[in-house]
Amino acid sequence: MQDILFVEHMVPLIQHMLVFLGLAYLFTKTRVFTSLVNNTLSLPDKVVIYLVFSGFCILGTLLSEQSFQSASAIANTRAIGAVLGGLLGGPVVGFLVGVTGGIHRVLSMSSPVDPVSQVDIACAVGTTAEGLFAGLVHYYHSRKGRVEVLFSPRFVLLIAFIAELGHMLIILLFGLFSEEGEAAWALIKEIAPPMLVANSLGASLIMYMIREQKRSCDQLSSNTTALRIANQTAGIMYSGFDQKSSNQIAKIIRDEIKVAAVAITDRSRLLAFTGLGEEHHMPGSVISSPDTITAIRENRVIFTDGIQSVYRCRLQDSCQLGSVLIIPLRDDVGDNVFGTIKLYEPKNRLFRNINRTLGEEIAHLLSSRIMTSRFARQRESLLEVRYKLLTAQVNPHFLYNALTTIGHITGSNPQRAHELLQHLSDFFRKSLEGASDETELKNELDHVVSYLEIEKARFEGRLQINIDIPKHLLRQKAPVFTLQPIVENAIKHGTSELLGTGIISITGQDLERAFILTVEDNAGRYTGARLGGIGLKIDERIKMRFGSEYGLTILCEPNQWTKVNIRLPKTEE
Repeated sequence: MQDILFVEHMVPLIQHMLVFLGLAYLFTKTRVFTSLVNNTLSLPDKVVIYLVFSGFCILGTLLSEQSFQSASAIANTRAIGAVLGGLLGGPVVGFLVGVTGGIHRVLSMSSPVDPVSQVDIACAVGTTAEGLFAGLVHYYHSRKGRVEVLFSPRFVLLIAFIAELGHMLIILLFGLFSEEGEAAWALIKEIAPPMLVANSLGASLIMYMIREQKRSCDQLSSNTTALRIANQTAGIMYSGFDQKSSNQIAKIIRDEIKVAAVAITDRSRLLAFTGLGEEHHMPGSVISSPDTITAIRENRVIFTDGIQSVYRCRLQDSCQLGSVLIIPLRDDVGDNVFGTIKLYEPKNRLFRNINRTLGEEIAHLLSSRIMTSRFARQRESLLEVRYKLLTAQVNPHFLYNALTTIGHITGSNPQRAHELLQHLSDFFRKSLEGASDETELKNELDHVVSYLEIEKARFEGRLQINIDIPKHLLRQKAPVFTLQPIVENAIKHGTSELLGTGIISITGQDLERAFILTVEDNAGRYTGARLGGIGLKIDERIKMRFGSEYGLTILCEPNQWTKVNIRLPKTEE
């Protein structure tokens, strides 16, 4: 008989549980779900949780099965709403969900002709106790920093089972106090087995659904945030891993992931600190945190949650920071630690679990950025060395031709020879000053003019120069020794092979975020092969420094003209 009663109640309760699963799925698509899974519930969010799971409680009563033992008793899935409301919303929300479900239980099963019975009251008290118990479980694990356990389906199944057992115990106690113990026990034997199974399994399955949606939400949020940080930090580390670049990175990270403070260190000093406590955490100071020193020495992540392990600031006793995540920055080759990134939260706020995962992703990203910038600077230094070697090879040839030309005209025109010697002196002086990375376009153009004056004398009227660059562009920055080698190639491999007059035109075009320098000759002798020698190095230098959208492009109309366009980014005014 008992088995028949179990089946009679179990089948409908399973059906009701499936309805709850569908409703729970819809709930995971709402805005409040994002706040819920991050454990950052505001009052409006808690109100929504109260309304949703109070609705579950009410629906659990409405979709119920009448008891065969008592007209006042029903087999139901009301506990699903009370337990989940408490586990997700906390003690206050759980209590209010239970009270709401209990009051509805009393009102729905009583009327003027059918007054409230002790079973109605017992069920109302039991539902309230279930919500409060689950809420206290939420409070306990949140204080311990173990929020993730609340989303474990096995854990929820256990909590729901215990809560439902407590509900049955309350019904039995009410029966004993009203001297209806046998009737209460008979009722419990009828409805307890199916309700224990349906409510525990239903709460567990719903939490499983919520957890999987939470993981997807966390992953999407983490990837999106990491991508935004990657976009904003691109290029910042090019100048080096120093206080200036680290401060920019720290501010970007704090703005994106909303932690209380962010710090970046190298192996011995604090490079940047922004946020709560920045008045006493001074960049440039020696690392004082033992945890940071340990993270660097042992190459491992250290998390001080402020609950089980207490964070104590060594610089100021009144510091409001309460928890910290310290992640080593390491290279990908030797796995050597060259610094750390640290995320902080204040004493009155739990450290979000998603920030722990995101922090490690950011550390990996930042490590890659720093190592890439180091490689880029090393490669650029190598290019500079190769570039200077090629320049050293070119200058002796130019010097020989220039001195030959000056010697040739010294007897006939001493004043002109003196002027050419002055231009030659200016040319080599500017070449020697080319050790700096970049210069104003005006200086680069002066270098070209000194070179062209000597070449015009060498070709004795067979070389014509046209220069048309807007004056406002002359203050723009350009890598040193960029324009002159292109002009030299135009003469050496272009106009010098003409029988008539060679024409070299140097023009400038102003764009919105860039400018283009064009060197054009009237020879058209470019064959379509790749740039070689110094020309190739110029293109590589520009692309290495500014990106692939900048550099050299060549256009040619055979036997008519060749144009070399040099695209460079505009500097901030």
